[in-house]
Amino acid sequence: MLSFRARHLLFACLASLITAPEAGAAPLPVLRIQGSNTMGTELLPALVQGLFVSRGLSEVRTTPLGADNEWQVIGHAPQGPALQAEIDAHGTATGFAALATGSADLAAASRPIHPQEQAELYGAADPAATGTEQVIGIDGLAIIVHPGNPLRSLDAGQLANVFSGTVTRWEQLVVPLGPIHLYARDNRSGTWETFRDLVLAPRGLTLVDSAQRLESSAQLSSAVSQDPQAIGFIGLPYVLSSRALAIGDNEARPLAPTTDAIATEDYLLSRRLYLYTAPVAANAWATALGRFAQSEAGQRIVAEQGFVAQQIHAVAVQPAAGMPERYLALAREGRRLTVNFRFAGASASLDSKAMADIERLAGYLQDHPTERQQVVLVGFGDTKSEPGRAQLLSHLRAMTVRRELTRRGITPREVVGLGEQLPVASNAYESGRMRNRRVEVWVH
Repeated sequence: MLSFRARHLLFACLASLITAPEAGAAPLPVLRIQGSNTMGTELLPALVQGLFVSRGLSEVRTTPLGADNEWQVIGHAPQGPALQAEIDAHGTATGFAALATGSADLAAASRPIHPQEQAELYGAADPAATGTEQVIGIDGLAIIVHPGNPLRSLDAGQLANVFSGTVTRWEQLVVPLGPIHLYARDNRSGTWETFRDLVLAPRGLTLVDSAQRLESSAQLSSAVSQDPQAIGFIGLPYVLSSRALAIGDNEARPLAPTTDAIATEDYLLSRRLYLYTAPVAANAWATALGRFAQSEAGQRIVAEQGFVAQQIHAVAVQPAAGMPERYLALAREGRRLTVNFRFAGASASLDSKAMADIERLAGYLQDHPTERQQVVLVGFGDTKSEPGRAQLLSHLRAMTVRRELTRRGITPREVVGLGEQLPVASNAYESGRMRNRRVEVWVH
């Protein structure tokens, strides 16, 4: 029997010669996706359906396979056999493992690839630089409670203490509800790994053993919504009947997981959604799905499924006490665009998502000629040991974005560096410092 990949290649070579489907023939598998449950339950089937329709397939439908969180998408070509994509959504880690063994063509991940996984799959190559990693949307981990819980916000430190078992009763958070019941995703979940890496690990804490662990995002949300003493964490589309809390981080004010706060990645628990292809000889359908997901049609599907698309729009910002004078003027008179550029360490280099965002920003400004003449770039940094270094780096990063826009025929009217001012996360941890190293885009 031919292997999956051999059958796929055979179809790719002979598709133009097939004039009619064989009666009763089984659908021809052309794409296998494994990984994130957050993405795989609804988003990935919807994206595959969109891709199939865009390629002229008809009667496109998604049906469950035999096991939970496993799906098939089937579409009928005008000529030739029906085509099938298979989606197994059992957690981000399972996607990388399947890609390594060749049992998947795409890994769906709700967190970045770990160094060990990257070394096993890609060796010394950087998947972000080679195009094998693509960011297809933004999500925010929502910290959810029962809708009757009066609590409205938590600091990240309090949140860590709750899930590590240091805080065990709601009364310790000034809420008269008794013992706290914890709900968490399972160990294979990218949602769990994101929560661990952003909340627990920076503080040297681990998840308490008494937490109830669930594979299904929808099941976790449902359990929290029915338990008045519950708290859990989940991807944004799965808040459902629960209620999400605003999350702060020391000097950074609490932010609710709104679309705009997640789009700019200012919300503390925002995260990127990824697709990873094989390092060599990538399946043509896998490559096509990544491109479709990045397209305008694909980004509409991302938004329709409850995630945050990478489309840009302008929003008003409420002036607030403590804003530097120039920033306060922008808040009063200008509007902020829903795109941020972030940087690693002392770097002023743009990553793969940032370069894609440059193209999106250039396209937006080309379509809005008035705003094109009013662009102001505002750079920020984390705290530095040397006085003035954060200020210098924040200005250099804004200049990096300016240079890329200028290459595309757009010259910002002003570049501002505000150093370590207005943090959106704590500078006590690298994850927070990384979030603070950013360039905002304003029109004024």
